[in-house]
Amino acid sequence: MTEDKANKAPTIIDIAREAGVSKSAVSRALLGQGRISEEARSRILDVAQRLGYVKNAMAQGLVAQRTHTLGVLVRDAVRPFYGHLHAALQGRAIEGGYRVVTATGVRDFALAEERRALQTLLSLRVEGLVVCSGLLPARDIAPFVERVPTVVAGRPEPHPAINSVYCDEEDGAQQLVDHLVSLGHRRVAVLLVPEALSITQYARTAAMVSGLRERGVDTVVTELTDGPEAPVEAVPALLEDREITAIMCPQDDVMVSVLERLRRAGVRVPDDMSVTGFDGIGPLTTPLLGLTTLRQPLDEVGRRAIDLLLELREDRSMPTRHIALRGALVAGTTTPPPPPPPHPARR
Repeated sequence: MTEDKANKAPTIIDIAREAGVSKSAVSRALLGQGRISEEARSRILDVAQRLGYVKNAMAQGLVAQRTHTLGVLVRDAVRPFYGHLHAALQGRAIEGGYRVVTATGVRDFALAEERRALQTLLSLRVEGLVVCSGLLPARDIAPFVERVPTVVAGRPEPHPAINSVYCDEEDGAQQLVDHLVSLGHRRVAVLLVPEALSITQYARTAAMVSGLRERGVDTVVTELTDGPEAPVEAVPALLEDREITAIMCPQDDVMVSVLERLRRAGVRVPDDMSVTGFDGIGPLTTPLLGLTTLRQPLDEVGRRAIDLLLELREDRSMPTRHIALRGALVAGTTTPPPPPPPHPARR
């Protein structure tokens, strides 16, 4: 056998030759349709399995003008947020009878690569797109909306032409703010994420800042720079302010980094400092750690995003919808009431 033949995918012609039947008989057996004897069907299926035959779903879709395939762009396959959301999206799509083709990055997925990924998904004739990215701006998504039903999942997207399903970032931030205020914290630091680094995290941290100030809380804002060490590098300057009793972090993994930096500095959590996170996903939610965070309803976000996409698939004239879902406060052990101020020295 030549190398070309060895690498060639088997076709129904190959199956017909091996099974000693016609191409039409092979087609009927593989589709499970039409009249064919059980003996012939069994022989054809055995040959197909032995040859490693795989149906060309794309070719079949082009003939039927349907591919029953949805495209999903996932910004970062490593982060639990995106992994959990992707699993929810895929599970719901399968329930609806659709396959999912995913384009994903790892940590430093550049904007140019995300744009190319969307183009690649469209080239596969997907019937709908779900965009899960906290960085890709609306102007890069909007051109695709006219070509294929598109939903942004996992972030607030107010663009008037782009449908979206997400956790209500402002409400979640307000729940965390209310929790700290109810405990008596009156000077709080917020690690603010610039919008250029993450649309989602900017929305929630900006809402933390405005919520604290509206409640009359002294608010110390530290704007983070790019890079995984930025939150850790911000801690020493915050510790110089002896009146800060709580630090609000943009997400749970940042919170863990801050907790570790505080530990190295000899600052005890929760005795000396309160810390909050955001996301509430995966193993970091264990009561053993006791993190105070805002749990995003990612299972529901995924289900609602796919349902909305399939509705758009059936009716392209539907008005644009922005579906905000409420997260749940997890009041852990990292946020007690603030410690009492030190007594002034006696004269």
